[in-house]
Amino acid sequence: MRNRQKDKPRQNANIKFNSYVPRKCSATNRIIKANDHASVQISIAKVDENGRYTGENHTYALCGFIRARGESDDSLNRLAQRDGYVRNVWTAARQR
Repeated sequence: MRNRQKDKPRQNANIKFNSYVPRKCSATNRIIKANDHASVQISIAKVDENGRYTGENHTYALCGFIRARGESDDSLNRLAQRDGYVRNVWTAARQR
C-alpha cells in the first residue's frame, strides 16, 4: 500500500520565492529592473546556409533607457554584427 501522506504536496506558508529573474541590457550592461516595463527581449534565430532554422537562437535584452533614447535599432545592429548575424550594417557615427 502506498503512503498517502507522501503523495500530497507539501504546503508551507513560510516559504517565499521570487519569480523574477534579473537580466542585463545587452547594449549597456545595466541591470534591467522588474519595473522597467519598456525593456524588451529579442531572440534572433540561427539559420544554416540554406536559410533553414537550426533550432538555436541568440537572445538580446534591451533596457528601457536605450529604447527611450531611440538607440535600440543602432544597438541591435551593432550587437548582431558583432555576433556574426549581419555584415556591414553598423558604422560608428561621429557625434557633433
